[in-house]
Amino acid sequence: MPVSLFPALFVVLWATGFIGARYAMPYMEPFLFLMLRFAIAGAILGVWVAVTGNKWPDRRGALHAIIAGCLIHGAYLGAVFWAIHNGLPAGMSALVVGLQPLITAVVAGIALGETIERRHWAGLAVGFIGVSMVLWPKLSISAQGITPVNVAAALFSVVAISIGTVWQKRFVGQIDLKAGTTLQYFGAMILMAAMTFAFETHQIVWSGELAFAMAWLVLVLSIGAVLLLMVLIKQGAVSRVASLFYLVPAVTALMAYALFGETLSPFQLVGMLIATLGVALSTAQKCSARLPSR
Repeated sequence: MPVSLFPALFVVLWATGFIGARYAMPYMEPFLFLMLRFAIAGAILGVWVAVTGNKWPDRRGALHAIIAGCLIHGAYLGAVFWAIHNGLPAGMSALVVGLQPLITAVVAGIALGETIERRHWAGLAVGFIGVSMVLWPKLSISAQGITPVNVAAALFSVVAISIGTVWQKRFVGQIDLKAGTTLQYFGAMILMAAMTFAFETHQIVWSGELAFAMAWLVLVLSIGAVLLLMVLIKQGAVSRVASLFYLVPAVTALMAYALFGETLSPFQLVGMLIATLGVALSTAQKCSARLPSR
C-alpha cells in the first residue's frame, strides 16, 4: 500500500475505536477492559516478534518504550474511558480530546525544536473550530456528568497522549516497530492492572457485543491503527501527525450515522469540511519536503 494512503487509513481505523468503546462499556469496567485489551494485543505482537526474529531493544530503549506506552495507551485511554464511564458526555470528552493537536504542537516545539509555521498554527486553530462545530449539537451542558473531576480526567488524557507522542518520536523512533509496540502494551497493561485492582469491582457481563468489541479493538485498533500511528510519527513531524486527530470526530460521526442512525445536521457537515481544511493546512509541506518512500 502506498505510504501516501497511511494517514487516511489511520483516521478511518482510529475512528472505529469510539464505536467499539460504545459497544463494550456497558458490559465491563474501563480499566479492566483496557488491561485485557493490552494484554491480548501485546501477546499477539510478542509472538509475531518471536516468529519474525525482530530485534528487542536494550534496557534503556525498552524503558523508553514502556513509558511511551503508559502515556499513549494507558493514561490516555484509561482517563477517557473512566470519564465517559462516570457520566461525561461522549461529545464533551471528544471536544476536550480535540485539544490534542494544539497541545502536541506546543510540546513538540519545546522538546523537539520543531518549527511550526504560521499556516500550521492556522490549520490547528481552524481544525479545532471544525471539530467543535461537529460535536456542539451533541453536547449537553446541563448534564450531571460534566464535573470538574471528569473534565480534569479528559484534560489529563490529552496531555498524556501529547507528551507520549513526543516521547515516542524522541526516544523510541529507532526501535523496531513491532518490538517497541509490544513493550508499550506491556507498560500500559501494568498501569491498567494497578488501576483496576485499586478502583474496580471486576464484574463482567459476557455478551456477543463485548466479544466483538474486544476482538475489533485488539486487532484493528491496538495492532493495525497503532502500528500505522508509529510509522507516521517516525516519518513525519509530530505536530502535523497529531493534526490528523481533528478528522476522527467527523469520521466517527459518519460511522455513528450509518450504524446507530445518529443524525447529522448541515451545521455539522460544514464543521467536517472546516476540520478537513484545518488538517490540510497543518499537514501542508513545502515542495522540498516530500513524504519519504518505502
